[in-house]
Order: sequence, then structure tokens, then C-alpha cells
Amino acid sequence: MNASALTSRTGGAGRLGVRIVGTGSCLPDRRLTNADLERLMDTSDEWIVQRTGVRERRLVDPSKGECTRTLSAEALRQALRAARLNATDLDLLVIATMTPEMGCPPTSCLVAGDVGAASPAAFDLNAACSGFVFALNTVHELVRGGLYRTAALIGADTLSVHMDYSTPGRGTAILFGDAAAAVVMRATDDASKGLIAQAMHTNGAAWKEIYIPESDRHFPPGVACDPSKFGRVQMNGAGVFKFAVTTFSDLIQETLDKAGLRSDEIDMFVCHQSNARILSSARERFGIPAERLHVNIDRVGNTVAASVPLCLDELVREGRVREGHKVMFLGFGGGLTWGSSLWQF
Repeated sequence: MNASALTSRTGGAGRLGVRIVGTGSCLPDRRLTNADLERLMDTSDEWIVQRTGVRERRLVDPSKGECTRTLSAEALRQALRAARLNATDLDLLVIATMTPEMGCPPTSCLVAGDVGAASPAAFDLNAACSGFVFALNTVHELVRGGLYRTAALIGADTLSVHMDYSTPGRGTAILFGDAAAAVVMRATDDASKGLIAQAMHTNGAAWKEIYIPESDRHFPPGVACDPSKFGRVQMNGAGVFKFAVTTFSDLIQETLDKAGLRSDEIDMFVCHQSNARILSSARERFGIPAERLHVNIDRVGNTVAASVPLCLDELVREGRVREGHKVMFLGFGGGLTWGSSLWQF
């Protein structure tokens, strides 16, 4: 069925449903462990694990040509194989990233060419660590509204290119890793499938809590310009942690209220992996069993827009997310941004 046929069917007949029919992911081979960081900066494995839960993270190797583009293309190939579809079946391709290949063209266009897509609509979306969740809500509506039938959404970031692996940078460099993960979505006649409830928010006044300056005008008022910080992540760790702990739990409750559900009716919480302590705080507030809130930050670190879909791919492959499940996706990060997407699988 083509897009025009789907569009005509939505008039007067209710909206379509949306299924996630395939997932895939790509991690670089290179591992950076806490022991490696001990040799690079003034830190320790114990200090890192206690504060973040991270034990190792993956980093791209530019000498091998690894980058956001290559990770994205491989993750998409895997998702298409899982969905038993070809790249030519795609009529929409979106990449959520804050580390695109360049300002122009969008990385999504490059990846479309790399995988052999025909002529899909393609664009990038940047909402930092919330990017995949924001894009998931956006793409869902484009498919459910009948404009597109088969869509791919990739979350990909290579924040290692913005890291300072020296003592002054240990508060951020210990956290982040590189990855890409993808989902393929398709329209379905079963209108019960897809989005149940969602929320997306921004506190733009708090942008200075985490930012990457590229020129002297990018530093917040009262902060002296330091050219050595150009292209490096600047983060108020304590401020971001406080924001996330409060916002994360409130976001879960807001989404449950919108859906008219209780936390024990959600089969899986797929959360942005920013900090193990933040995840534990939410679990304790809602009494969520450990097996229903997936954690992989210990193995991959904070992979920004790739974080949520990477968790989903792991869960799908393990059979822990499947048909009939209610799954809540949650993200929060720079902007400051935070958002949710509650799905009926």
C-alpha cells in the first residue's frame, strides 16, 4: 500500500496504528575502561562507578573512518534485516543526533545514500540526549497520520569528539560513549498499536548547564571566554544531576497520568542512560522491579541520542520487549530537554 492510499484511508475511518518492526545497533570496537582513564587523568574506577555507574564506554576510531555516519548506516542495516525489509522500502529516514557529520548536508541524507535508499524524506533532529524520544513522537505521528508508511529512526552520537581526556575534563569525559541504534516503523490497520501518551518539554533558560561553545559569544554571562574550551562539552554536573533526578520521576508520573495507567501496568521502562543513580532514584520512587527498568550504562556509558534505542535493541534481542507489551521511553538532557513516549507494542 502506498502513502497516498494510506492518506485516503485516514479520512473518516480513524487513524492508523504504528508498529516497531525491527531494531538494530552498532557499537565501535574500541573500549575505554575506567582503568584506561586512570592513566589519562586524576580519577579512579571506584570514584567513577560510585558517581555514575559507568565501567567502560566505546569510542569511535577516526583512523578507521568510524563516525556518526558509519555507525548510523550499520545500525540501520541491522534494523532493516530484522524487519525483513530493504532500504528501498523506506519513505522516511530521520536521525536524532547532536554530532552530525557536518552542517550540510544532514547526516540522514548521507546515510540514505550509504544504505541504498531510493528517495525518502530525510532530516536530522537535535534535542541532545532527548533527541531519540522527541524524534520517536514526531515520526510516529507522520506515520500514523498516513503521510508515510515505512520509516527509519536512528539515534546516533559520537560525543568522544567533544571530550577532554585530561584532569579538568574528568567530570564529563568519564560519562560519554559512542554508539548508534535504529528502529524501523510501519503503519498498521491495528489502531491500538503505537503511541498511548507522550510529553516533551524544554527549559531554555537553563541551557548553560550543558553546552558546547564554538566561539566567544557561546559562553554564558559571567563566564570568561576560554578558547581552549571550544568544541568541548561544558557541564555543571551537580546542576544536571539535580535536574534529572527531579524531572525523571515527574516525567514518568506525568506520562502515566496522561495514559490513565499505573507504573505496575508498564511492562518495560526504556530510559536514557545518563547516570545509574538517577535510574535507581526513579525505580525506588515508583517501586519498579529491576527487571523492568533496563540498565546498560555500566557497559556503554551515556551514548546521548543512541542511549534509548540501544537499550531497546538489547531488550528486543533478549525477548524482554515483545508483542502486547506497554513500553515507556524516557529521555532528558541538554537544552534542557525532557520527554517521554509510551507505546503499545
